[in-house]
Amino acid sequence: MQRREFIAVLFAILALRPARAQDRIRRVGILMNFAADDAVAQTRHSKILERLKALGWIEGRNIHVETRWVEGKTDETRRGIAELLALSPDVILGTTTPAVVALKRASKTVPIIFVSVVDPVGSGLAANMSRPAGNATGFVTFEYALAAKWLELLKEIAPQVTRAAVIRDSAVATGVGLFAAIQAVGRLDVELSIIEVAAPMETEQDINAFAKTPNSGMIVTPNQFTGNHPAMIAATAARNKLPTVYPFRYFVDAGGLISYGPTLYDEYVGAAGYVDRILRGEKPGDLPVQAPTRYELVVNLKTAKALGLTVPPSLLARADEVIE
Repeated sequence: MQRREFIAVLFAILALRPARAQDRIRRVGILMNFAADDAVAQTRHSKILERLKALGWIEGRNIHVETRWVEGKTDETRRGIAELLALSPDVILGTTTPAVVALKRASKTVPIIFVSVVDPVGSGLAANMSRPAGNATGFVTFEYALAAKWLELLKEIAPQVTRAAVIRDSAVATGVGLFAAIQAVGRLDVELSIIEVAAPMETEQDINAFAKTPNSGMIVTPNQFTGNHPAMIAATAARNKLPTVYPFRYFVDAGGLISYGPTLYDEYVGAAGYVDRILRGEKPGDLPVQAPTRYELVVNLKTAKALGLTVPPSLLARADEVIE
């Protein structure tokens, strides 16, 4: 048999052999509970794909990624989950507590990696942090105790504040837990009120009404609504000259006064690493739920000046970034 004929026969044999598991293209679903035109959310999504590529997963060669953007809307979330599950994915990466809880209810078998979640044990996503068991694990945004720091920062940057509104979503357990943590800081003698998230115009009106009383401030807690409307909230606070503390730096980038929370993209890069480990044979129940290891304090001096505030030097010295 000539060399050319031998090669042809060899290729024919290889084409007929059963595909091994490692030869097939793996399917990964991503459930993004944000608006598709949200620049911060798009960067988070890009970080996932970049990390997967760095780990050797190339679109069209050994992986296919399907993403659904659902923006916190119940019907879209259900449809997005159904569409992703219909693809028989090897793993789904889900974002935010409400969407991941809905995803886990829909499937007890498909591996789930979660991100932007608070209190996964209380939400029923994991049995415990070190060994979550079940089919879900991932990365928490922060623990409830961090919320107490927000009130302390509000009093530090605006000592005149005697009453503060907390924007929260009580429809999710995290909204209740974060408010309770803020309430626990009783020594600061700040009267707390609640602004429940609603439609953007209604929430804006609620902020306007609260700000009419002097010596008021505000704390914005992370939830689906606030995450999708940072510019509106920051602009409303500025217009009312309302000192406000935010959980993430993108609020400060949008004109907010001060933020303290985890760095934006670390957990998304970490979640992509967990997807890689699942695709290589590990089980989600054996991977520990991880908490942030870095937090950043960001101060907007331009906004402070517009509010008539003098930022204490001690606070500036602790800041990771100062926007001037």
